[in-house]
Amino acid sequence: MRTEDFWQLIDRAREGGGGESDAVAARAVALLAERDPDEIVGYAHHQQRVLAASYRVDLWGAAYLINGGASADGFEYFRGWLMTQGRAVFARAVADPDSLAELPRVRAASLSGEEFQCEAMLVVPWEAYRKATAAELPADRDPVPVPDLNDFWDFDDEEEARRRLPRLAALFVEPPAE
Repeated sequence: MRTEDFWQLIDRAREGGGGESDAVAARAVALLAERDPDEIVGYAHHQQRVLAASYRVDLWGAAYLINGGASADGFEYFRGWLMTQGRAVFARAVADPDSLAELPRVRAASLSGEEFQCEAMLVVPWEAYRKATAAELPADRDPVPVPDLNDFWDFDDEEEARRRLPRLAALFVEPPAE
């Protein structure tokens, strides 16, 4: 599956998903299950590449600030939610995690405490394959390598958060005491 096809399917799921991430994931399962099993396998492989490309320290820091914490699983679910936002938002966030501060829902979450996660988006290819074939998705013979996260920083360090993610820190970190 090509990159364009992957994101077009997600865009179609967004159109019929009512805007909520779990609804987008359910619609993606339905749309993908209509495709040939080889295409579903291709989607799964491409999703792994997308997730590997987004496995970045500063994006994890952004998830940590926005959601009030992010374990390894929480970061995975955050990236599942990020996929439901579409290609442009996803690509911008990977390139510049601080750009998430521009999203109205993220800005609103700084007041409401809403958290952004979508575990269901991560299992779309497995659910679609099962639905289409009544069998389990074959194991990936060529797993995508996950980048090493050598540049971890203390996500609870408010000064460092302000330095690395100034727009998100302005929304989610208490102002420094004077």
